[in-house]
Amino acid sequence: MNITAAYTDLYQLTMAQVYFRTKPKGRAVFDYYFRHNPFDGGYSIFAGLEDVLHILETLTFSASDIAYLEQHGFEAEFLDYLKNFQFQGTIYSSREGDVVFPNRPILQVEANIIEAQIIETLLLNLLNFQTLIATKASRIRYSAENGVLLDMGLRRAHATGGYYASRAAAIGGFDSTSNVKAADDYNIPSSGTMAHSFIQSYEDELQAFRDFAQWRPINCVLLVDTYSTLKSGLPNAITVAKEMEHRGDRLLGVRLDSGDLAYLSKKTRILLDEAGLSYVKIVASNQLDEFVIKSLKEQGAPIDIFGVGTNLVTGKPDAAIDGVYKLSEFNGEPRIKLSENIIKVSLPYKKQVYRMLDENGMFYGADAVALFKEEQVGEMEHPFDITKSLDLNRFNHEALLEKVMEHGKKVNPTRSVTEIARYSKSRLEKLPEEYKRFDNPHIYKIGLSIKLKQERDALVLKHKF
Repeated sequence: MNITAAYTDLYQLTMAQVYFRTKPKGRAVFDYYFRHNPFDGGYSIFAGLEDVLHILETLTFSASDIAYLEQHGFEAEFLDYLKNFQFQGTIYSSREGDVVFPNRPILQVEANIIEAQIIETLLLNLLNFQTLIATKASRIRYSAENGVLLDMGLRRAHATGGYYASRAAAIGGFDSTSNVKAADDYNIPSSGTMAHSFIQSYEDELQAFRDFAQWRPINCVLLVDTYSTLKSGLPNAITVAKEMEHRGDRLLGVRLDSGDLAYLSKKTRILLDEAGLSYVKIVASNQLDEFVIKSLKEQGAPIDIFGVGTNLVTGKPDAAIDGVYKLSEFNGEPRIKLSENIIKVSLPYKKQVYRMLDENGMFYGADAVALFKEEQVGEMEHPFDITKSLDLNRFNHEALLEKVMEHGKKVNPTRSVTEIARYSKSRLEKLPEEYKRFDNPHIYKIGLSIKLKQERDALVLKHKF
């Protein structure tokens, strides 16, 4: 999608004009993180990074952008600066697809204050949304176990957000998408069935199935609930499947899109098997999410493919993730944001995050936030509860923030969506089951190194009124 540097909030530019005039010296460090896991879950899946880096490499203000800003009172000299705007900063980040948790840096931007400020909106917009959808997709994958997952939510998505939702869904574990544009651009397998309107356009359901199977014999799936699933749709689909066999083709599946999916799928499996069509798969759709799929699995529903739409691409019920972008250092000096709500007190300085691994390489359940130059953290303390600490000496430390962009250019080759999804799956396998459950998941510990906590507490006292 074509995005220019005007893809930002107005206040980023009004602040940038003041910075341009006052010329503050030094570089700024901003942290990207969020405060709560979505869906009351125990983890999140970080997504959107490759898109952000790709856009930042070529981000500029177009001539029409400059003309628009000129009409809104921005000074000529500042607009001349924007004409030559390019992001020249450095970014450290968790790897896309990794399992991440609240209240620890996921990404850090280091750049001059104007550049860092202008890219905030773009960064939050893409990372927040894709992380939300990738996390939802991961939860659905957990429920579906080895079942095939099809993203079919573009028609219900929030406008062009559906494009990025399809990418994020693939990272979270979906096998294919109905979204042709996203499938092409991101090399995601594309899938699709048919709509009720196709069948309704015929006088006869059987003829509709015959025509579709004749002209689309590869990966053919017939929608069987337009009139009556068991009395009309399925018998007609069986007839067409037999005709396809005579031509040397095979029906891939039948799709259930309404009614009691557990009951209908069981009846459908019996009738297909009795007709010698044990290879025909059952596809189910209709307002599916992780909870419905979990229930269907528990009922023994013989569903092979789950088509998930609205609840996936809108991130229902949360719809948004509370990612923020906070200044933590400027010109080598620490910066902090205070609040009466202690969870909103930010962390100063440029930082590194270490994940604790046990002797088997599994995530222990603790990430330690440290000053950037701390290579080993012997002990971490609770950010606000002085009675809680954890000895980290017995764990292996994995540094999570790596340099992904320097002087405005990516430092690593682009990773495909397939590679990111594979990495995400491998990381989730290291996360103990108690963090994946839907009801009252275990809380992953996030602590501060002793040095970072001392620096944070000193700043709190310094700025306290």
